[in-house]
Amino acid sequence: MKAKVIKNFILDVDGVLTDGQFYYTTKGKVMKSFGADDHDALLLLKPHLRICMVTGDRKGFAISKKRITDDMHFPLELVSTLERVKWMRENGFAPKETIYMGDGIFDARVFDEVAYGIAPANAFVTTKAHADFVTPSAGGNSAVAEACIHILKKFFTPFNPLRTTLKKSSGEWGQ
Repeated sequence: MKAKVIKNFILDVDGVLTDGQFYYTTKGKVMKSFGADDHDALLLLKPHLRICMVTGDRKGFAISKKRITDDMHFPLELVSTLERVKWMRENGFAPKETIYMGDGIFDARVFDEVAYGIAPANAFVTTKAHADFVTPSAGGNSAVAEACIHILKKFFTPFNPLRTTLKKSSGEWGQ
């Protein structure tokens, strides 16, 4: 069997990078809760993969953009779950070269088209059943960090926390 060539990592935002909850007041959606370890782990993957986040949450897009694009410096796109595979093809993310991490009820459809599917522990039950890997932790609670460590071990070089340094000029971690 030929080894898979993995070039991309696309992550859903809500329920993966966040706890999946939306916090509302009478003024509308006001905040989302993002995990603390996920950004550091994504930096471990950055030298190996093209990373992009997607969300279907129009009303919370500004909140996600603040965290992902402004603070973490990763691209973020507004894409419906039902359009994600089409969007990948149209934007240079060959599905068979892509790892996708999602939690929602329709993310299993994306898993069926990509090279490797990852779901957090809090994913919808049928989504977890179609995933290649399910993280022990829930979205917003180190699930992305666990996925990154898993990806490094499965497709690249296993993570060794005792041999990791920060490349100050790039903002990436090195091993």
